[in-house]
Amino acid sequence: MTLRLSILSAGPGVTLQDGGRHGYLRYGITAAGPMDPLAHATANRALGNPLATTALEVSLGGVEVTAEGGPLGIALAGGEFRISLDGAPLPPACALTLHPGSHLVVRAGRAGAWVYLAAAGRFDLAPTLGSTATHTRSGFGGLDGRALRAGDRLTIAEGRPGPADPHALVAPWLVRPPEEIRVVLGPQDDFFSEDQIAAFLAGPWTVTTKGDRMACFLDGTPLTHAKGYNIVSDGIAMGAIQVPGEGWPIVLMADRQSTGGYPKIATVIGPDLGRLAQGQGGTRIRFRAVDRAEALAARRSEAQALAGPVAMEPLIRTDFSAEFLLGRNLIGGVVDGAHAPP
Repeated sequence: MTLRLSILSAGPGVTLQDGGRHGYLRYGITAAGPMDPLAHATANRALGNPLATTALEVSLGGVEVTAEGGPLGIALAGGEFRISLDGAPLPPACALTLHPGSHLVVRAGRAGAWVYLAAAGRFDLAPTLGSTATHTRSGFGGLDGRALRAGDRLTIAEGRPGPADPHALVAPWLVRPPEEIRVVLGPQDDFFSEDQIAAFLAGPWTVTTKGDRMACFLDGTPLTHAKGYNIVSDGIAMGAIQVPGEGWPIVLMADRQSTGGYPKIATVIGPDLGRLAQGQGGTRIRFRAVDRAEALAARRSEAQALAGPVAMEPLIRTDFSAEFLLGRNLIGGVVDGAHAPP
C-alpha cells in the first residue's frame, strides 16, 4: 500500500523545501529553500536522511497531518512550537512514528516562526530545475508550486518507521536567542558615514510583522545615506541588508529578488540566518560586525554539529489529563494489611 503523509489542515505558508535551487541566479531565479537551514537539516539528520532532503516548512499558522498506508517516521525541529500527537504534548524538537489514524498537530508556540517536519524516506516529487523547493511567487517546485492545503496527500518513497515511542531530539545548537545577529559589513557600507554604521550596529532594531519568506523588515531609528540610496542593481545573497531611501533596513531572505538597487550596508552570516528568521514580530535584535574568519569559524561549528547522528532521549510522560486518569483503573491490585492474602 502506498505510504503517504496526509494534510488535514494547513495555515498559510506551509510549503515543501529542500536545500534550495542553486545555479540560476543569473536567470533571475533565486534559490528558495528553508528560512532556517540549520533546523531543516537537523530534522533530516535525526531520521538519517541527507541533510537537504525535502521537508515541510511550517509557519505560525501550523499544520495537522496523519499517515496513510503504514507507519511513517517523522522528525520536527525549529522554533518552540506546540506539538501534540493524539492530544499528548510533545517537545518542539522530536522524532516519532506516525501511525495511520494518529493525529499530529503543530501550532505556534512562545518563540520561533518556523518549524520543519521531515519524513523518513523522501517525498515523491518531480524537481523543477533540479530542486523541489517551493517558490510560490514563481509557481516553482513543491506541490504544483504552491503552499500546501487541507486534502493534499504527499506520497513517500522508500518510507520507513521512526522510533517506536516519541523521543526528544538532543540538539542544543537549536537554542539560539535572536538578540544578537552577526553580520559582515558591505558590500556598499561606503554609502554610509561612520556614525551611521555605528548606529546600525548599536540598534536596537525590532522585527516587524510585515515580513515573509522574501524579506525581514526592521523598525528603529532610520539610517541616513552619505552618498544617496540608488546604486546600479547587483546580485543579492540571502541575508543581504538593504537600506532604501526611508532608512529602515530590510534583510532579504529565501524568496528574495535576484537583484536590487539599494545600498547593502551588511550581510547576515549564514549560521545566523535561521536565528534571525525565527524572530517573531516584536523581537528586538542588534547586529554585531564580525570578520570573515569568525564567520567561517561559525560555519565550521555548525557543520560539526550535524556531522554525526542526532542524539535522542525517551520521553517521561507527566501530562496525564483528568480524562486519561478517569479512564484508567488506578486502584486495582492495592491491598491493605487487614485484607492482605495469607
